[in-house]
Amino acid sequence: MAEAKGVAEAERIAKHIILAKFKEEVSAEEIQQLIKGYANLVNLIPPMKSFRWGTDAGIENLTEGYTHVFESAFETTQGIAEYVAHPAHIEYSNLLAPALEKVLAMDYQSNIVQL
Repeated sequence: MAEAKGVAEAERIAKHIILAKFKEEVSAEEIQQLIKGYANLVNLIPPMKSFRWGTDAGIENLTEGYTHVFESAFETTQGIAEYVAHPAHIEYSNLLAPALEKVLAMDYQSNIVQL
C-alpha cells in the first residue's frame, strides 16, 4: 500500500493470512459454519481486531488450487502470537484442520511506502 507523506506510523497493522482449499466432501453448509466460527474468534480473542474472508475471483488463475482466503488483523505481530496460543484459536483450529485439503499461512507487519 502506498500512502501520502505524513501518514501516521500507528496505521501499520499486522495481518494473519490463511489460504485454504477445503476437501471435496466438505459441504457448502459445513464451510459456512466453519467461516462463522472463524469470524466469531474476534469476539473471543482480544488481540484479534477484524476478520475478512473471500473466495478466488478467478482473474489471474494463479491460485495453485487454493479456493478461500481468510484475513485477520492485529495491532502487532505479538498480537498474532497471542491469538495463535489462545485456547479458543486452538479449539477452532482442531475443527477447521480436518476439513482442509491444503492450507498456507503467512503473518506480516504491514509497511507503508512514503511517496
